[in-house]
Amino acid sequence: MVDFPTKARVVIIGGGVVGASSLYHLAKKGWSDCVLLEKNELTAGSTWHAAGNVPTFSTSWSIMNMQRYSTELYARLGEEVDYPMNYHVTGSIRLAHSAERMQEFERAASMGRYQGMDIEILSPDQTKERYPFLETHDMAGALYDPHDGDIDPAQLTQALAKGARDMGAKIIRFCPATGVTQHDDGTWTVHTDKGDIDCDYVVNAAGYYAQRVGEWFKPYGGRTVPMMVMSHQYLLSEEIPEIEAYTKETGKKLPLLRDVDVSYYLRQEKHGFNLGPYEPNCRAHWETEDDPMPEDFSFQLWQNDLDRIEDIMMDAMERVPSLATSGISRVINGPIPYAPDGLPLLGPMPGVKNAFEACVFTFGIAQGGGAGKCLAEWIVDGQTEWDMWACDPRRYTDYTDHDYCVKKGMEVYGNEYAMHFPHHEWPAARDKKLSPVHDKVKELGGVMGAYNGWERANWFAQPGDDISEEATHTWGRSGLWQQRIKEECEAVRDGVGVLDLPGFSRFNLTGDGAAEFLRGLVTGGLPKVGRMNLVYLSDTRGRILTEMSCIRHTEDHFTMITAGAAQWHDFEILKNALPDGISLTDHTAEFGTMIVTGPKARELFASLSDADLTLGWLTHQKATIAGKPAFMARVSFAGELGWEVHCANQHQPAIYEAVLAAGAKPFGMYALNSLRIEKGYRAWKGDLSTDYSLLEGGLDRFVKLDKPQDFPGKAAILAEKQQGVQKRFVTLIVDAGDADAPYMSCIWKDGEIVGETTSGDWGYRVNASIALGMVRVDLAVPGTEVEVEIYGVKHRAVVQVDQPIWDPKNERLRA
Repeated sequence: MVDFPTKARVVIIGGGVVGASSLYHLAKKGWSDCVLLEKNELTAGSTWHAAGNVPTFSTSWSIMNMQRYSTELYARLGEEVDYPMNYHVTGSIRLAHSAERMQEFERAASMGRYQGMDIEILSPDQTKERYPFLETHDMAGALYDPHDGDIDPAQLTQALAKGARDMGAKIIRFCPATGVTQHDDGTWTVHTDKGDIDCDYVVNAAGYYAQRVGEWFKPYGGRTVPMMVMSHQYLLSEEIPEIEAYTKETGKKLPLLRDVDVSYYLRQEKHGFNLGPYEPNCRAHWETEDDPMPEDFSFQLWQNDLDRIEDIMMDAMERVPSLATSGISRVINGPIPYAPDGLPLLGPMPGVKNAFEACVFTFGIAQGGGAGKCLAEWIVDGQTEWDMWACDPRRYTDYTDHDYCVKKGMEVYGNEYAMHFPHHEWPAARDKKLSPVHDKVKELGGVMGAYNGWERANWFAQPGDDISEEATHTWGRSGLWQQRIKEECEAVRDGVGVLDLPGFSRFNLTGDGAAEFLRGLVTGGLPKVGRMNLVYLSDTRGRILTEMSCIRHTEDHFTMITAGAAQWHDFEILKNALPDGISLTDHTAEFGTMIVTGPKARELFASLSDADLTLGWLTHQKATIAGKPAFMARVSFAGELGWEVHCANQHQPAIYEAVLAAGAKPFGMYALNSLRIEKGYRAWKGDLSTDYSLLEGGLDRFVKLDKPQDFPGKAAILAEKQQGVQKRFVTLIVDAGDADAPYMSCIWKDGEIVGETTSGDWGYRVNASIALGMVRVDLAVPGTEVEVEIYGVKHRAVVQVDQPIWDPKNERLRA
């Protein structure tokens, strides 16, 4: 037993693989005066009964980064910390039953190649060669990942723990944390059964207990952790002579097999199999009052429930007949935490200073190594090497109630291996946040999507259009929506359109010195009173942290408007930097927003409002529209003459009805995306992310290095400007075929990967497929021909002049 520490730099609550990895990586960064608390033995939660699979495959760039790093770490960890580990790199085969699945595999393989992984696409015959016990009669092909494998979760955790201890970190087992207290200076006291520990930072790494631990932070600005717990079963077969003979003959294990269209994995376990289904007929636990979470479920399991997985078991036996020759030796049925999108919570705890989350890991073994690395970077450096927005706890806001978390968690589990098509919306737990005109939008044919919990129309269907979920199961742009999006874009181009945009994040910033505060925070200049402009914030490396519209009302009164998804993220950036005497308030839910845009927008407002319609681009004013007070900003993300109309919720129905009656055609988010990409406007966390610097992103005009204020990242940007950027933002016209370039499609030149796309879509005004992206700086020259890889097929693309493709001189916008 180590001496009980009373002080630490960081206290981590939870002794699973993620907590141990976080402690290990903090110590690797020189923070050895850290403590991990575990109420039982290490691995007592989800870690101990985890199957231990370690894939790299993902269609999420950040998750693939984490999982790739984990495989690299685990390969060297045993030797590095002098601890024996059973880590089997067997490779894996993912089976495809359809052309659409093969397209998904091609996309993942392309991303993997960019990260240096030798992922292969196999024919059915090639698959049979790699896995001789497989029936391949109905297969379209497969994906082979040579880096995949499995590891003993307990050994992995103990190895990370040993490495952390050897560097001076402390682990206190059988020591439940019982609460936390935050002090005026932002430091913490963590209370335990054995005494208190004072620390600078606290990490909630409590696995499926993370929601319970999260309650301790509510008095200090916290919220209920968005999560639920699923029952996950896997079964171990008895030994099979065929498998034993194969291993003795070849000296290796079979590749890990995943039949993702049926939804299971099948792994060789000694001389038998481990079968792990993700059944649609799934079961949530601890989600009702008569099924409460126990105080301690360490090293415990639930009773078997094989009826739920019987169909999948039968299918697996038909796929690998050897499995049917064996009986079941053991069934594991244990708890696994799920966030509503199936991705972990990793990063700053929303609303709470000096607190972090590294919890709700559904695939904690595979992601644990990368998670510890990222968590340590968050705490020590204040930023991560890779943009980790996909896992950032602030991606959720106030709509994740218990009902939402349970329904979404079950939906994700039951569709664990499902394809995420670009025009598909998952149906569970919808209508959490509604616009004041939601019913009218639906009446007009709005086909809805969820954006930070808010329902927005993606496109507008006409009577008879097929709006079924099945109709969206395609990677291509074609579908009934294609014609409707075209019509919506043409209405904005030729007449006037209206887009209801609930959930636009808006913050009021006021107080003496507010302007000077902003000058010291943003990279560029501020607008004059009565005007507005875009401002950018960078991290200390000069990378793109966020973009905001800055509306200046008076000398020291501003409204900051940002993406709907960025609400908690951007509010926290401003709040954490806020000096005394300046007020910051969030008014997102109090106002509605409409984009009214097109060459006839001025004519429309002339008949409805008392606004001064002669005011130029980037001005704003208070006005009356249809007899109701409103705020009009002369700006349009669609790139046409237009206004953003902001009004109190109670006034929006009257204004919306009047705008429609005056001839505006409703359009949706899909049309807006098409319109904005023709203008080269960047989208947050696609084109604008911390993977890129402002200079790489072509945002030089939003950086003022000559201003006296020492804004975050100024020194890094200055150094980068002197040294020159290595890559540069470009707009591409792509001979794309049936599908536009998705996020992180590889860009090729002369057989070499030279960059990646950050977004892509069809431009209906210019009648071309457009991609925004980053390329090696010497190729960012107009007219340069490259290739964009879209679902495995390389398409010719041409770098465009650094200006909007549509209305390059902004004459329509400024009309």
